[in-house]
Amino acid sequence: MNIKRKADLLLTEALQDDATDVHIIPNSENYLVQFRMNGKLSAVKNFSLEFGERLISHFKFMASMDIGETRKPQSGSLQTIITGLAISLRISTLPTAQSKESMAIRILPQHSLFLEYLSLFPSSIDLLTAKMVQAFGMIIFTGPTGSGKSTTMYELAQYCSDYLNRHVISLEDPVEKIHDHILQVQVNEKAGISFSSGLKAILRHDPDIILVGEIRDAETAMIAVRAAMTGHLVLTSLHARDTKGAIHRLFDLGIGMRELEQTLLAITAQRLVTIKCPYCDGICSKYCKSQNRKKRVGIYEILHGRTLSLALKETREEVGKYHYETLQYLIRKGIALGYLGYEEYERWIIEEEEKTNP
Repeated sequence: MNIKRKADLLLTEALQDDATDVHIIPNSENYLVQFRMNGKLSAVKNFSLEFGERLISHFKFMASMDIGETRKPQSGSLQTIITGLAISLRISTLPTAQSKESMAIRILPQHSLFLEYLSLFPSSIDLLTAKMVQAFGMIIFTGPTGSGKSTTMYELAQYCSDYLNRHVISLEDPVEKIHDHILQVQVNEKAGISFSSGLKAILRHDPDIILVGEIRDAETAMIAVRAAMTGHLVLTSLHARDTKGAIHRLFDLGIGMRELEQTLLAITAQRLVTIKCPYCDGICSKYCKSQNRKKRVGIYEILHGRTLSLALKETREEVGKYHYETLQYLIRKGIALGYLGYEEYERWIIEEEEKTNP
């Protein structure tokens, strides 16, 4: 069996198991293949060292990565069709101490989701779509890797293009999903297109909405804020612990209080949670007869309006107590309503302890 056929079979198996990620990890004797399903890694199979190296080289070639370079981390993406389904693969490699490469593949189905299916609580998506009619401002999405930030931004951008007839331009590294109605720009440092220079060029292209894959430095943050102040709606992601953490992160990047008060429309922190299966009484087995139903959805902690204003003032110790629905509150609400199992709350507690005591 040739290497392309074997790679396609591996992706087919991952799709059938509803996996979001494929990990190909070397050790002293072979390569271990793991699938991430419902947020948890599971060992699937082993490949010989020779075959594992060939498999990694094949994926690197398909993603236009340098197959001769094994000493530096690389990233790339590609679009393909597996079992009739169009998918996008986001691929990254990492050299290891054993002088071999490890590979992680994020699987992103190309078909568009329905916005109402993104959130456990529909009111969260209703609130975010209501913000899309704003003529200018900035909405920031935070959350750990794999929490669904990109999916949320893509779906909102698609909604703006399809239903609000607004001109949307994205700046991404890499382009994860191909959208026919969104003008997508790939960051290419070698060609002189960085996040900052790309944003400057996009501003001259008459956009209504700008989607910035991630704010990574002070210059990109400042240009994004200026874009929001000059008549553009900016959607972007930022690495932060939660919604309030995003405010402090923006301060660290040199954005002043006046700019934030004038531009910030909302800050969202999100997580993916696993819905209880009515047949399995917990996490759904891949053999369950309801396996085609949606198993993981997002919960959204959103600061906006008055609570956002108060959170900004809180940084200057100018305000007392106020209430908003935190991620912890939303998880407990989902458990109380019977949508989530208690293990979701335990997972949350462990996550918070790891952040507090790294």
